[in-house]
Amino acid sequence: MRDKQTWAGHVAPLHPIPTALQPAGKPATRVGAILFDIYGTLFISASGDISLARKATRGPDSQLSQLLQKYSVDKTPTTLKQALFNTIDRRHQELKACGTDYPEIEIDRIWKHVLGWDDMGNVRKFALEYELIVNPVYPMPHLESTLATCKRAQIPMGIISNAQFYTPWLFEYFLGASAEALGFSKDLTIYSFQTGHGKPSPYLFQLATDRLLARELMPGSVLFVGNDMLKDIYPAHQAGFQTALFAGDQRSLRLRADDPHCFNLKPDVIITELKQLCDHIK
Repeated sequence: MRDKQTWAGHVAPLHPIPTALQPAGKPATRVGAILFDIYGTLFISASGDISLARKATRGPDSQLSQLLQKYSVDKTPTTLKQALFNTIDRRHQELKACGTDYPEIEIDRIWKHVLGWDDMGNVRKFALEYELIVNPVYPMPHLESTLATCKRAQIPMGIISNAQFYTPWLFEYFLGASAEALGFSKDLTIYSFQTGHGKPSPYLFQLATDRLLARELMPGSVLFVGNDMLKDIYPAHQAGFQTALFAGDQRSLRLRADDPHCFNLKPDVIITELKQLCDHIK
């Protein structure tokens, strides 16, 4: 998690914005494991996702200017963001040329190039503060109690999420414990930046499937929970998982009605609060 004061200077409470959807459905079979998305599902995200998409970078330029001044970076917020996204685009193109369907970058390496710094420690401090400015996050209501209920029920929990090095620190800062201590199985926790693949790549879900089968857990017994019909529900359905659409926050709900992958695609379950999951694991 690193410097708690850094987090405290950028964190403020956020509250979900209700959606028009209502809870519905139930798993077809007993839930043997639960896998979660993070941004927009377990944690409220002001941008609705991790902040690497251009449309997600809504941080006030005044805060970014202060950040640049703090770290003696001779750029304006506009030129900084332009350099960031140009570098991300180039890296994506390189990875696609190597055959990666949905490439994922390592944001600390990207920032190292953009900033021209050798000290990766300082690069990561800057990257963390930038993320907290452009994409404020906060735990979804009932997050801690829901995870505790799943842990008590001895249901294996995991993660498949677009993420960066600072993502696991969300659990440590907000809940005071590592993801593993909260009940997430290390082998079932898959972060995009560690694999080079981002959702909705089937690579991530196949990796999870292989690890579940090693535990003698069949895909049909797994419930995947996410807020995005394309990045979460579609690949989870393709992998044979049962699916739960988290529709608890308007910022992050992505129905993708115009995407052909999502035509006639329906989640098995719709939840509007995390605690509703507890009704499906009894």
